[in-house]
Amino acid sequence: MFEDLSDKLSGAFKSLSGKSKISDVNIAETVREIRRALLDADVNYEVAKSFTKIVKDRAMGDDVINAVNPGQMFTKVVYDELVKVLGGSREDITFAQKPPTVILVAGLQGSGKTTFVAKLAKHLKDKKHTPMVAAADVYRPAAIDQLQTLAAQIDVPVYSIEEKDAVRVATEAVDAARKAACDVLIIDTAGRLHVDEQMMNEVATIKENVKPDETLFVVDAMTGQDAVNTAKEFNERINYDGVVLTKLDGDTRGGAALSIKTVVQKPIKFVGTGEKVDALSPFYPDRMAQRILGMGDVVSLVEKAQEQYDEKAAQKLEKKIKSNDFNLEDFFEQLQQIKKMGSISDLVGMVPGMSNALKDEELDDDAFKPIEAIISSMTLEEKLDPSIINGQRKRRIAAGSGTKVRDINELLKQFEQMKKMMKTMSKMSKMGRAAAGLKNLPTMFKR
Repeated sequence: MFEDLSDKLSGAFKSLSGKSKISDVNIAETVREIRRALLDADVNYEVAKSFTKIVKDRAMGDDVINAVNPGQMFTKVVYDELVKVLGGSREDITFAQKPPTVILVAGLQGSGKTTFVAKLAKHLKDKKHTPMVAAADVYRPAAIDQLQTLAAQIDVPVYSIEEKDAVRVATEAVDAARKAACDVLIIDTAGRLHVDEQMMNEVATIKENVKPDETLFVVDAMTGQDAVNTAKEFNERINYDGVVLTKLDGDTRGGAALSIKTVVQKPIKFVGTGEKVDALSPFYPDRMAQRILGMGDVVSLVEKAQEQYDEKAAQKLEKKIKSNDFNLEDFFEQLQQIKKMGSISDLVGMVPGMSNALKDEELDDDAFKPIEAIISSMTLEEKLDPSIINGQRKRRIAAGSGTKVRDINELLKQFEQMKKMMKTMSKMSKMGRAAAGLKNLPTMFKR
């Protein structure tokens, strides 16, 4: 995400990197490049103007110009201001003192609103809450069916009625959640293709009747300033509590994320990073600023890994690595664990410096499929001892996996390299080893 902006900011910093002294002239030049990068990223003009003025004023001070490493100090100034523009600090959902906590979700049609409702329900369920979702989008064809299908995947109850009465659905759902001992109710409301009076009135009426503890506005991050303008209109009418940016994984620019807090004065609370129900992340301004500046986001990477972490399995794996017994069966299991953590491109972006190192690589999650097919076409004996895989066996595996013999050779070669690397790094922490291993995964299968 935000690849274009990250690349342009990196380019702007090049004139200052490694210099023992910087001047007003090259600071001004770098600031101009930063402003150009922000405007190219579709950041609101006033936000970009204010941001670069503050950066320039701070950079002109003695702390930067006379620093031992002025280039690094300048980067810190930019980082500090990015954090402020993105919201300063993490703001979570406000939970009711007496359950159920009612969360009202609004947004335009096509923004990913209904999918977000299911994602949020899963996120809260993983946090030991007992959510219920309410299908108050009674106009869009199949909206209720979509919510029921998504909710079934995560085993969360849905409240719906036959009548097209959104206000009734919402109000009755509160009682239903209380009776079912659900401590959170998430209400999905109707969207439109554009902001209109009927839509605004309905959401406002629902809010007035159910008095939600939290109102969230869902917006497509890829629409840039249109997203910001829509968010502003909605806020003026329903005064929501926070913003949810969906499709952030496809947003190479970042204009909406960098503008919305300043323009609307409401925090970004969650971001959607994929289509699956587990592709939702709480929004941390400091972590996002780090990723934009190519510093990675190790904290989020560790948190994702810990969600899949099995201490006994990890200890067993560590012993295998140290004794050089790590085999293709173990490797296949590790692939499944990594896939549960999210998309490969998202994970790579969390490892410091990895985005730049792999920026020309095709980071496609489907790259795992041929690897899995090859390993699945092997016998248990071959998985446990790849050294026995001769020419005849390779031809059989290639035929069974729909690949070519050269693909088998490439996989075996890369696997041996990975084994050596993992053994070398066996004294590192488990999480550090996992992060280091990510670099080879996207390139392990290339035609």
